[in-house]
Amino acid sequence: MSTQLLIESLSAHHLKKDLPSVQVGDTVNVHFRIVEGDKERTQVFQGVVISKKGRGINQMMTVRKIVDEVGIERQFPVHSPMVSKYEIMRRGDVRRAKLYYLRDRAGKSRRLRDRRRAMGKGESKGSAKA
Repeated sequence: MSTQLLIESLSAHHLKKDLPSVQVGDTVNVHFRIVEGDKERTQVFQGVVISKKGRGINQMMTVRKIVDEVGIERQFPVHSPMVSKYEIMRRGDVRRAKLYYLRDRAGKSRRLRDRRRAMGKGESKGSAKA
């Protein structure tokens, strides 16, 4: 057995099974558990997924949000036990694997198209069946 297959088989039982299919461009709520001394609380980080990298137990997701006109990015390990759940708020229609260009955008140009509205793009207006 190769070393890579051995590592993947050992880390397979640590992978989360109940993950939603989060894609780049989606707006998500990440419920992240924070331990402060002997207290534990859950903090929600809502933002746009601008990149995903890695695979298996090493998969990471970068989420970007705007607070007081300042962009904040945070990387989350997808299979971390500190992340209690992911909620997909809306799906974004993007053509890139990495959305680093959003860092330079401000105002309305920062918004992404909704994937539900983009589904009908291939249809012409005259092709409706009566």
